[in-house]
Amino acid sequence: MTEKKYKSYTLRNYKKIKQLLALSEADFNAIQVVGNVLPFKTNNYVIEELINWDDYKNDPIYNLTFPQKEMLKEEHYNQIEKALKDNIPDDELSRLCNNIRIELNPHPAGQKCLNVPVFDNELMQGVQHKYRETVLFFPSSGQTCHAYCTFCFRWPQFIGEKNMKFASKESLELAKYLQEHHEVTDLLFTGGDPMTMSYKVFKKYLDPILKVIDKTNIQTIRIGTKSLSFWPYRYTHAPDSKEMLSLFKMIVDKGINLAIMAHFSHPVELSTNAVKDAIKALRLTGAQIRTQSPIFKHINDDPNIWVDMWRKQVNLNCIPYYMFMARDTGAKDFFELPIYKAHDIFREAYSQVSGICRTVRGPSMSCTPGKVMVSGIAEINGEKVFALRFIQGRNPDWVAMPFFAKYDEEASWMSDLKPAFSDKFFFEDEMEKIYNQKYNDCEDNKFE
Repeated sequence: MTEKKYKSYTLRNYKKIKQLLALSEADFNAIQVVGNVLPFKTNNYVIEELINWDDYKNDPIYNLTFPQKEMLKEEHYNQIEKALKDNIPDDELSRLCNNIRIELNPHPAGQKCLNVPVFDNELMQGVQHKYRETVLFFPSSGQTCHAYCTFCFRWPQFIGEKNMKFASKESLELAKYLQEHHEVTDLLFTGGDPMTMSYKVFKKYLDPILKVIDKTNIQTIRIGTKSLSFWPYRYTHAPDSKEMLSLFKMIVDKGINLAIMAHFSHPVELSTNAVKDAIKALRLTGAQIRTQSPIFKHINDDPNIWVDMWRKQVNLNCIPYYMFMARDTGAKDFFELPIYKAHDIFREAYSQVSGICRTVRGPSMSCTPGKVMVSGIAEINGEKVFALRFIQGRNPDWVAMPFFAKYDEEASWMSDLKPAFSDKFFFEDEMEKIYNQKYNDCEDNKFE
């Protein structure tokens, strides 16, 4: 088997993009300007096998991976463009970029403080525990991706600012934490993308967990990854692909459910022989593949795209899992859809597929109180409302509780909504108590 050579393109070598591709001068300039604020990285697989360069401006994968001018506010774009033309010192440029980043809500839903657990009187760096059953782990060696999505809500992981980053160099402390928290059934390796790590490095993080797995209540290990979309050769042509697949099989053979949480945002990502071969290889280990993506403009705001994508996923033995709303961070203004529009697209697509595809849930907003799903649009006592419910909540008792918000065609996020039939949403008072307690634990927002 011949190894597939991975070639990445970032701001460091972005001039190669101009040599390689017939981009307009304006589009080439946008890569440099926006890429100084929001992370930019793509690779040869994305460029050669996923993007239609005959119509790249309207291509969904181009929009998904290449920075564009409209992804920054005009005033911010102009500031960076002028700074680059004036060739200001690197430290001044860095300060300017960071000032803009702070305005882009780099850590939505209070995750830098509200989600970080305390163990042995210390905040656990590189760990989040927002929902009772699920712990997220951010191995420091996996805090990059094969290519960066322009919508990514984890963009602060990739800009080189340590104070904006979740990361843990080892998992020994995590193993101890899981032994004391038997309410946790699911451990999610996330990032970044854990599948950018080599077999040896990934195993280094996994081994301490597996050594004590019988002393925990972990039943599922999840791996959040975009690798199937952006570098499927990881599982078929990498030098250590056989070792990685063997490791996955070993996890399954131990009786642990291994779930690959795969991000597919458009059917074209499921169209190549490379991704089909990679899915087959993963499925042979006994792992299951669950699929998820945000819904957003310029990429997949059409019900027929979702119908096609869900059917392709099911036909490849993947399980449709989530449709998310674009989170309120980064380039959200470029991608966001009104809540009512996202729901209409979901409902129309959902109605066209068989029950096998209807494992998918959405549209869902991962906001401060939890994952809130838009169940429908209804009229109650003559008032048009959004019907909502929690899929996950900071308090598990909130889960599956129906509640209602006033219908608003301008609303694009939970914070835009106002309660119907009452002054407050049912969870607000308790959420305020949780918020205040957590921020006290964070020592005056030291980690916010």
